[in-house]
Amino acid sequence: MGAFIYGVILQWKLDLRNKGILVTYYLVPLLFFLFIGTIFTSINPLAKDTLIQSMTIFAITMGAFLGTPIPLVELYSGDIKKAYKVGGIPIWVGVVNNYISAFVHLMITSLIIFLVAPLVFDARLPDKPLPYFGYLSIFLITCISIGVVLGLYIKSISKLTMFSQMLFLPSMMLSGIMFPTDMLPKVLENVGFLLPATWGLRILTSSEPKILWFLPLLLFFLVAIILGACKLSRIAMD
Repeated sequence: MGAFIYGVILQWKLDLRNKGILVTYYLVPLLFFLFIGTIFTSINPLAKDTLIQSMTIFAITMGAFLGTPIPLVELYSGDIKKAYKVGGIPIWVGVVNNYISAFVHLMITSLIIFLVAPLVFDARLPDKPLPYFGYLSIFLITCISIGVVLGLYIKSISKLTMFSQMLFLPSMMLSGIMFPTDMLPKVLENVGFLLPATWGLRILTSSEPKILWFLPLLLFFLVAIILGACKLSRIAMD
């Protein structure tokens, strides 16, 4: 157990030294939050009501899709994988360490937005903070699971960037983060329902979210777990 905890802490520290991860987990999301928060609240004062939720969804989506896969691509596409096998370390340990580290990093970013937004933009806090962070954790776990799948199946950073952007950009434009989804053509609005960010925003901005809204997130999570387990089994046999 001690070795496992040490591995998680080590991965967390390594992530802090990785410029690509540091940018996607902290720098860009927080700068975007300050920049867009200033614009949104200046143009539309009502944006303060959902600023925390929308900027948190942006930060988590970016970190999970663009940051979380990076260590996994480096691990399972290089010689480090061989070191795991030689040392008798289960191949899944790298995924679990990265998963927990990503969760902690992105939760810290979310907490920064939660604390800073009311002070800087007079943003409205969620009505029920404790359930809010519970719902946020569910969304975060789902997005990280998708990021893990990207990291396991894609073998180069250049390809990873392309595929991650194919998920991240629609999430930003079609989920309601930037503007209400009812402004979109019906086709694009329906496409948005295939993205975790759409359901995450709907859940986090509601004081009493419906149970049915969690089902898409559960489906995304289960599919990601199955795909990840299949890939890890193949990697273990190589």
